[in-house]
Amino acid sequence: MKDFLVKRKTKGYSSPLSDFVRNASSAEKKRVYKGVMERATERQMRVIRSARAQQSELT
Repeated sequence: MKDFLVKRKTKGYSSPLSDFVRNASSAEKKRVYKGVMERATERQMRVIRSARAQQSELT
């Protein structure tokens, strides 16, 4: 009923990310997501340490 309101993307192109999300096994997704989260956490911790160091230099 609402199909006429939904714009459909043209078929034929799929990004590597969408392919991964659609086709990877659960174990592979967990492995990749874990690695991504670990790297993101490391970067966030570096930003926090840097901000704390700058703050301590100002006081």
